Amino acid sequence: MLVASARLSTQATLPETLWAGHNLAIHLQDSHVNDNSPMKPHDYPRRVLLAVTGLSPQVVTETLYALAVQATNPFVPTEVRIITTRQGAEHARLNLLSRQIGWFHRLRADYHLPEIAFGPESIRVIPTVAGEAMDDIRSPEDNTRAADFITEQVRDLTADADSALHVSIAGGRKTMGYYLGYALSLLGREQDRLSHVLVSAPYENNRDFYYPTPYECAVHVTQGGKDVAYDCRNATIDLADIPFVRLRMGQPRRLSEGHVTFSAAVAAATRATLPPRLVLAPADGGVWADDELIPLKPTEMAVLLWFASRVCNGTPEVSWGDPDVVREFLRDLGRMLGTASGAYERAEKALAACKGDPDAIGRYFEPHLSRIKGAFREALTETAAQRYLIQQEGERNARRYRLPLSLGQIERRGGE
Repeated sequence: MLVASARLSTQATLPETLWAGHNLAIHLQDSHVNDNSPMKPHDYPRRVLLAVTGLSPQVVTETLYALAVQATNPFVPTEVRIITTRQGAEHARLNLLSRQIGWFHRLRADYHLPEIAFGPESIRVIPTVAGEAMDDIRSPEDNTRAADFITEQVRDLTADADSALHVSIAGGRKTMGYYLGYALSLLGREQDRLSHVLVSAPYENNRDFYYPTPYECAVHVTQGGKDVAYDCRNATIDLADIPFVRLRMGQPRRLSEGHVTFSAAVAAATRATLPPRLVLAPADGGVWADDELIPLKPTEMAVLLWFASRVCNGTPEVSWGDPDVVREFLRDLGRMLGTASGAYERAEKALAACKGDPDAIGRYFEPHLSRIKGAFREALTETAAQRYLIQQEGERNARRYRLPLSLGQIERRGGE
């Protein structure tokens, strides 16, 4: 019997837009690039297989077989999770987990796989706007809900530093696979992988085929108007490892560690590719960078505003040895907070005690510069924050400080 092995180029598995348009310091990796890493995916204590499924839950057992049975370096999941629709969940429960059929349990028994956490609670159904189980992805609202739900599931799994995630996009609607692949691109880490399972003819798309069994097992195919039986032992399964761009470092911490929507994650990744833009609105108590609010206390905001003002005035560099530096800063601080404010009085007193000593003045500003740096790094990624951090140049006795932005990258709202 001749069995044709299906092949698919991994370059065309997902839409090209998944890979294009990101001018970041990112890594395009496949299964071989990470060979020098201290831990391989199969070494992690928590190993999760995540798949989208529709009415063909076979992709779960087919992928599990490829990963855990036939791989040279087996990736045996400690748990399996499925994202699907209401009807897809019923198909998965009955065909994979039921006592009568239970192809997932059969696979584990046939190949002596260890305990793998996978039960009805592992089947996550996409909710509608009303919070009900979604029947199918039909409307724009359904698409949005599916994208956000899938992204949140990936965020939850990638938040665990002790986990390695293997994502399969072989099942479900094409939009589900696209969203799952893109979510992994936005949030995936070095140890995470993306794949598509390929099954040889005539077993692919056969509703009775779940994996190559180690014993004789027949499936029936209609060919030329006749019912033809094929032995599952002769099936071939290939796992196409799909390289993907990792954009996690281009995401603000609040998105990679907290609740995230698909549109917000995409917007953040896109924004990080654009030129920096600093918006200062002291009257409203706000500073924004890359459209993210930067939480600063009044004195830190005044320091940043002072450095930004020097950029706008064409004198961006600041030296603590400049005799006018204290007077200039206090002038701007007074304009912003008022000379009767407690913050202004404390700053005036502290700087007066420096008596013009550059080292003492530097020691006064250092904690404020450090807190500004921390606020930007908390709100943005390290790469994005670096574009806004006040830089220092030169030797100690001739050290100068500047905000690394141009006039066109700074916007002042309200006030002088």
